[in-house]
This record gives sequence, C-alpha cells and structure tokens, in this order.
Amino acid sequence: MQTIKANGYSVYFNDSIYTYLSSALQPDVYSKAFIVVDSKTSEYCLPGFVANLATEVPLEIIEFESGEQFKNIETCFEIWSALTELGADRKSIVINLGGGVVTDLGGFVASTFKRGIEYINVPTTLLAMVDASIGGKNGVDLGNLKNQIGTITTPKAVLIDTNFLSTLPQNEMRSGLAEMLKHGLIQNKSYWDKFKNLNSLSTDDLDVLIHESVEIKNNVVTQDPTENGIRKALNFGHTLGHAIESYFLENEEKTALLHGEAIAVGMILEGYISMEKSLISKAEYNEIKFVIRDIFGLVEFTQNDIEQIISLLIHDKKNEFGKIQFALLKGIGDIKINQFAANDLIYKAFEDYKN
Repeated sequence: MQTIKANGYSVYFNDSIYTYLSSALQPDVYSKAFIVVDSKTSEYCLPGFVANLATEVPLEIIEFESGEQFKNIETCFEIWSALTELGADRKSIVINLGGGVVTDLGGFVASTFKRGIEYINVPTTLLAMVDASIGGKNGVDLGNLKNQIGTITTPKAVLIDTNFLSTLPQNEMRSGLAEMLKHGLIQNKSYWDKFKNLNSLSTDDLDVLIHESVEIKNNVVTQDPTENGIRKALNFGHTLGHAIESYFLENEEKTALLHGEAIAVGMILEGYISMEKSLISKAEYNEIKFVIRDIFGLVEFTQNDIEQIISLLIHDKKNEFGKIQFALLKGIGDIKINQFAANDLIYKAFEDYKN
C-alpha cells in the first residue's frame, strides 16, 4: 500500500515499516530506543515486532498494564521514571507499540519528557490504525473524564502492519469499525456505502479500507492540525460517545464499553439530533441507525444512566463558553460543526435509540 504523507511525517504500511525502521534507527541519530507496550501487546505483538527490527540502536522495553483504566497520569509517572532510570536523553526515541491507549499515552509521555523527544506510533488494533495513531493527538484521562490532559504533537512516523490484526478478538475489530464508519459519514458517502454488507468483504478489502480511512482522517487533520475548524468534524459521535464511555468505565455495576462500542451509540444519538435539526432526512437517519445497530447491537440504558451521562457532557473538552458542542451530519458524507443541542433533544435521542 502506498505511503501517505501527513503534516511533517508519513504513514507507512506493512512490509515497508521495517525497511523504514532500519533506515531511521541509526546509532548516530538516536542514543536509545524505548518500546512502550501494554501487557497484551507485550505478549502478542512485541516478539514478532522485535524479530523484524534490524538496528544497532540499543533497545529497552517499558511495559504497563493493559486497559483504559491505566490511561492516567500515574502510569505516565511510572514511564517517565523508567525512562530516567534507563538513561533516556534528548536523543532517545519512543516507539509506541499497541492500541489507542498505548499510542495516546505513549505519545503524551514522549511529548513531555525532557520537554519533548521524538516518537513513532506502531498501532496494533484496528481502532489505533485508522484513528488514534493518526494526527498527533496525545493524552490521558483525568479520573473518568476522557483525554482531559494532553498535547497535539505529531509523531516522527506512523507504521501500520495489518498482520497485527490477527491477534485481535472480534470485539476489538468491531470497535475499530466505528471510526471507519464515522469517516464515511462525515466525508465520503461512497466509503460509507461499502460497509452496508460487511459479509462480502475479504482480508484484502480490509487493507484497502484501512488505507482509505487513514487518507480521510489525514485529509481532515492536515487542513486543521490544532482543531480550530474542520478537524472538529472528527468529533461526530464523540460528544455523547465519550460521556457514555466514561460513565460505563466508572460505574462498577456496568460492563465497560470499548471506545468504538460507545462511539457507535454516540453516532446514532447524534444522527438523531442531526435529523431533528433538519440536517439529514429521516431516511438517512434510519439507514445510519440500522447499519450501526446491525454491527454493534443495542446497549441498555436506564433513565438514571441517561441523566448521569448527560451530566458528564459539561466536562467535554470540546465545549466553549460553557456550551456543549456537537459536530452533526449534514447529509451522509458531510458535516456541520459548532452545533448545540438542548438537553430535552438529547433525552429524545436516547428514547429513540431504545425503541
């Protein structure tokens, strides 16, 4: 697959990633390379990655526990401490090998250690390949609030090897599909249409779809690196989706949702709001609703759940001047940013979702 040029870095695919690493990791450029992994990627992805990595730069492995609950400043402190103890300096480089938690947290660690050292993202989940690793957004959660602390600092490179997808359980693959569906909904109707019959897609088709999804996100990010305008389009489904994800993560009585599972709900809810604001037709909304529900099923919400989720919206980092902001659809394949929705409309969206 062809390399994609981004803002100050490139996205490489499959076999070319190891050719790139052999060329980039030179001992006269980097003093040490630190591979950051979580406990899952340490077991399933690290051995194959290191076996294909040809470099004379000294390597160190830094591992932390797997899970969104460890995407916090305490884990960062542990990694900063490990980097210090292992002799990292301004000429060291961090290689983040893992899913969205690893690339988000590892990028934040690198961008703040000694006021910033270079890092490379090697995403190993579908979600990280098409979304989390692209665009330079890094960060950690503040308690149960998603990505409240972070930076926008671009990587030196993003290296996508789709062979890592064979290590994923089905729910992780499905989680990544949510962001791919979003890319079609906000930018490209013909891309969205390809997901209407997933059963007909082959492994080769998936590689092509991943490449196209990266192109869509990169096209948005390169126009607006710091999210002052069109990059807000990528937040479709995320205003409510992040609140749902946070609520299920902090509530011990609930089974935590994967990021994509929560965003799938958010896209249906925000699709309903788009319809109620006359931005999309009822037919378009029903298409969105049933395609996403067919893939992800339904999540159950009590009235108390809904009230608690709506109360979390005030903490969304996209808010401005105390107003909750949405990116809403303007037809399938287009978007309208900086939109507002009253609480009663959000309640109506949840009622429609449950029916």
